[in-house]
Amino acid sequence: MSAPDPRRGVPFVPSQTAESPEDHFLFPRPVRPFAIGAGLVLTALGIAGAILPLMPGTGFLVAAAWLFARSSPRFERWLLGLPVVGGLVQDFRSGAGMTARAKWLACASIAAAVGLSVGRIPMLAGQVAWVLIGVVGVWYIAQRVPTKRED
Repeated sequence: MSAPDPRRGVPFVPSQTAESPEDHFLFPRPVRPFAIGAGLVLTALGIAGAILPLMPGTGFLVAAAWLFARSSPRFERWLLGLPVVGGLVQDFRSGAGMTARAKWLACASIAAAVGLSVGRIPMLAGQVAWVLIGVVGVWYIAQRVPTKRED
């Protein structure tokens, strides 16, 4: 049983306090440069996805933020401070969801990508699988992702 924290009146959990700046990292020191490099690549893909109409960007940015949070607080702050990109990641982390316009664009992009590429898949089973992946993606965005009001 842990002693109460006098500042809050709740149980004190020693594992949640950082003894040193190193304690809050999940990745060991030798892995951090690779995680930072992967985060930078994912950030570039996410920014490209924000510009290119048929490429998703938010997933790459969320993955980059996850890597940065476990390897470099400086890069995490940098990513979250980017004008448009940071807001997407913060909305995802907080569970705020997507605006109706963003959901519509995402679903339309998935439908366009699947429609334009399904004919290039040589096997019927592959075409069916690709269409099902697209349908599940559209369903998930439309039904499971919360819709937030535009400000």
